[in-house]
Amino acid sequence: MKKILVSACLLGNPVRYDGRSKALDSNDLDALLAQDRIISFCPEIAGGLPVPRAAAEIQAGDGDTVVAGQARVMTTDGTDVTDYFLLGAQQALALCRKHDITVAVLTESSPSCGSGQVNDGSFTRTAIPGSGVTTALLRQHGITVFNQQQLEAACRHLQNN
Repeated sequence: MKKILVSACLLGNPVRYDGRSKALDSNDLDALLAQDRIISFCPEIAGGLPVPRAAAEIQAGDGDTVVAGQARVMTTDGTDVTDYFLLGAQQALALCRKHDITVAVLTESSPSCGSGQVNDGSFTRTAIPGSGVTTALLRQHGITVFNQQQLEAACRHLQNN
């Protein structure tokens, strides 16, 4: 049975930068959990960042430009955390390959996991179109990424592929 990669924070794990989660209350998620089809993952933790940690945003780009080496991920205090984000993305890709995962549900607006939007780098919570670092790398390798509001669509995609 096909597995699906899901952001750990969406599963109630307190791994976000502020030590919180973004737990989803979803029948679809509950069914996937009961079927043991979910692989929980936080790329920022896997990349070596602690909880809690300073908020981070992509500066002058999105995940695709970070993966290409043309943009950086910086924290509110000016620390460059790009390498942590890239390492976490690479580990997510390795996990997907290991488990033959072709679908992921990741947290929207995150500099790692955003699939349709990320913040603009001004730390004013201003969203712009784009993807996070992990989403960009996964998509570059053929993995379809959805956000938490698209869980039903992700389940349909998983059934049809």
